[in-house]
Amino acid sequence: MTSLRVLGSSGLSVHPLALGANVFGWTADEAQSFAVLDAYTEGGGNFVDTADAYSKWAPGNSGGESETIIGKWLTGRGNRADVVIATKVGAHPRYEGLAASTIKAGAEESLRRLGTDYIDLYYTHFDDLTVPVEEIVTALDQLVRDGKVRAVGASNITPARLQESLDFADREGLAKYVALQPHYNLVSRDTYEGALQDTASRAGLAAVPYFALAAGFLTGKYRPGRSVDSARAAGAGKHLETERGRKVLAALDRIAQEHDAEIATVALAWLAARPTVAAPIASARTVEQLPALLAVAELELTDAQITELTAASA
Repeated sequence: MTSLRVLGSSGLSVHPLALGANVFGWTADEAQSFAVLDAYTEGGGNFVDTADAYSKWAPGNSGGESETIIGKWLTGRGNRADVVIATKVGAHPRYEGLAASTIKAGAEESLRRLGTDYIDLYYTHFDDLTVPVEEIVTALDQLVRDGKVRAVGASNITPARLQESLDFADREGLAKYVALQPHYNLVSRDTYEGALQDTASRAGLAAVPYFALAAGFLTGKYRPGRSVDSARAAGAGKHLETERGRKVLAALDRIAQEHDAEIATVALAWLAARPTVAAPIASARTVEQLPALLAVAELELTDAQITELTAASA
């Protein structure tokens, strides 16, 4: 039985692999998405990460497609109480920014698409510097008081604004951030380590990193001279051109062999073992991609292996 991790001070218990739903309604159609969600939950997973903006970038989409698919799946399976649903506000084309009215309206739309009366974890997707933290925190607190949101988090925020938000919530006795969603992985450490991680650590926030597999680079499928058919190939492939990228791949290869594990599993296990991290996020377009992701729950790296990966990625 996979041991769940507590998400900061939220009281929510989550699987150590959050399933990223950014591909639903983009590279995975409804049937594929249902199959992935079924396989993820059958494999012990219970933490699904989406956003109201997913997947607005796909041709013909307007945002909200991922939430709509998840909502249909939850209704069809009748398992709402068993799944921790995280979504985000602030980047949907009709609900951009973090004005109080936008947060409120965005939440109502997310609830409607998800077919539920509460969101377990609600993130601000991108900080909005035109809105004072007092307004943002107060609006989020109101959603918690109304029972529409169980816990709140932040993504893409500076250490200073995060601290300011936490301080205001403390002072006023309002719901405060329990989770942080940073960009963080073996080839992108400075996007979290340092002041942001220190702020999260002091406040007891749980980190739920996105791009945990560097858009697929850390699965090991990108190699010199090999072309990959993926919507994200251009972004992921660029890591091959860096010394860090090549050193990380070499270390991942060695350690994966030692454990007879997939390279993706090792990359996620390093992340899951980092200070403050509760559950890395990784998405699966097909059911076949899931076992390597879910296996992070069972793979424990040795101290020496963690040190090797940390040195390779420095």
